[in-house]
Amino acid sequence: MSSPPWDYIAKLVCIGDSGCGKSSLTIRLCEGRFSAQHDVTIGVEFGSRIVPVGPPHNKAGSSATFAAFAAADASNSNDNDNSNNAATSSTSSRPSSSTTATAPEGLPQPRRKEVEIPQKHMKLSLWDTAGQETYKSVTRSYFRGASGALLVFDITRRATFLHATDWLSDLRQIAEPDIVVVLVGNKLDEVTPDHHAEEDNENNNNNNKKEKKREVTASEAREWAAKNGVLAYVETSAKSGHNVEAAFAGVAERIFENINAGRYDLNDRRSGVKGPGPGTGGGGVGGGGGGGGAGARVVQLSADAGRSAGGVCC
Repeated sequence: MSSPPWDYIAKLVCIGDSGCGKSSLTIRLCEGRFSAQHDVTIGVEFGSRIVPVGPPHNKAGSSATFAAFAAADASNSNDNDNSNNAATSSTSSRPSSSTTATAPEGLPQPRRKEVEIPQKHMKLSLWDTAGQETYKSVTRSYFRGASGALLVFDITRRATFLHATDWLSDLRQIAEPDIVVVLVGNKLDEVTPDHHAEEDNENNNNNNKKEKKREVTASEAREWAAKNGVLAYVETSAKSGHNVEAAFAGVAERIFENINAGRYDLNDRRSGVKGPGPGTGGGGVGGGGGGGGAGARVVQLSADAGRSAGGVCC
């Protein structure tokens, strides 16, 4: 029997209010497409995606990945911090004296033997949960056994950001203590691309109409994430695909780091992470089927036999 094309399976849940784009983010990741209209999720829908984790694909780790998000999305962040980061990166990447030694002039340069590191892969079993209050009691049950979560809100609707506190509280009451949580501000495409709302721009009246659509600033969201012990804040657009793959991959990287640190029992379904072995082929982890194999297709299932209603993106 051939071995599966992944080394680990991790259960991730997408949570947040209805209409924030959770389903669109999942479809964008798994199918690479965007649908302007999507039926309201009832119960839960599933998807899966295999992503590379750790070196050689990613040598920097999750912290550096999310630091890059902040630098890319905060156009008016402190320039001194950026220059310091660049200087640090330059210093840390500079080879040591032992690696820069050169052969005498006229002789060929010594060739270093590079150790090949086998690439690890993680199958993300994605659980896209319903955001409507009606289904909240059902949705909470899906938090059990999750190793990662994307807490999604709509940057153009402040109420969805304010409700993030309640979603996080529910998640932490049910999920494992080591769950990796990332705050995601979606629908970046609906605000002016070069405007991140860190400050009001009173002189640019021509753009005020569109800029008013942003109701949560990036700095406010980052502050909330730090205050509530959330790993990072990422702004995404399911429509354009901006930061979508990177957000999921960043969560996967941190889960991989936790695996290497021995924080999960890979034989315990409640941990939300499972290694290769019998029974890992199609059902995911964490107490339910979540992804139907190694493909990158969203499986349109729900807790209520696929019955759905409405026509908004959720």
